[in-house]
Amino acid sequence: MGAAVTQDLVDAHHHVWDLSVRDQEWITGDALAPIRRDFSLADLLPEARAANVAATVLVQTVTVAEETPELLALAAGSDLVAGVVGWTDLTRPDVADALAALRQLPGGQRLVGIRHQVQGEPDPQWLLRPDVRRGLAAVGAAGLAYDLVVLPHQLPACVRAAREHPGLTFVLDHAGKPPIASGALEPWGTAIRALAALPNTVCKLSGLVTEADPQAWTTADLRPYADTVLAAFGPDRLMFGSDWPVCTLAAPYAEVVETAGELTRSLGESERAAVFAGTATRVYGL
Repeated sequence: MGAAVTQDLVDAHHHVWDLSVRDQEWITGDALAPIRRDFSLADLLPEARAANVAATVLVQTVTVAEETPELLALAAGSDLVAGVVGWTDLTRPDVADALAALRQLPGGQRLVGIRHQVQGEPDPQWLLRPDVRRGLAAVGAAGLAYDLVVLPHQLPACVRAAREHPGLTFVLDHAGKPPIASGALEPWGTAIRALAALPNTVCKLSGLVTEADPQAWTTADLRPYADTVLAAFGPDRLMFGSDWPVCTLAAPYAEVVETAGELTRSLGESERAAVFAGTATRVYGL
């Protein structure tokens, strides 16, 4: 991977699903057809080991209450999964009790964060609703992080939410899904810098290959976006994630890891160690 990283890696973002247990309703159309099948930890393990990945963070995919206990149980039986970012309904009045209940389940000690598919909410101000704000406060009080999966036009609301909840760490998934395929940097870049100006925000260097042209991307296409988040957040607030198996629409696991190494080649050894292990370990308490 470019210049060598001297420690085992942490993959801070991947998924698994079993379509016989639950449909993944978001996997529709010809473009996503290659991932409309089951993906398990057993599928990931040899690829992760081959890439020197020692620990991972397993992230929710659907807004169904039953999924998070299943992910926690998987983590409890795995030597690979060190943390789970799950889902619970932030708008429910007893969200604090719901979070506490998740912690009591098998694998519950590996719950490190909560996420909601904000990218699918028609209201760009969804994060600022009073009931959501109450839920975010409960997540922070529970000592968990909050993963943001948003589109660029929703980033201003993320900035306001992070400012209003200084005690909660917000983790921006997939660098806020920049418009790599179009080549545009703005207004995404300005919004990224506004979010990064808040000390309780962190960014994942993940999901870039699928925001580019999945069939014809190059590392050069990704570099302006990677450079933007590196400059804005710095290595100590940036963490690598593969976004496996979604990434396989554009590149195999090993190539995603290798590309992240190329995008961070200019960093010093300790800075790369932060991006590829230290930041995720600290932020998620792995």
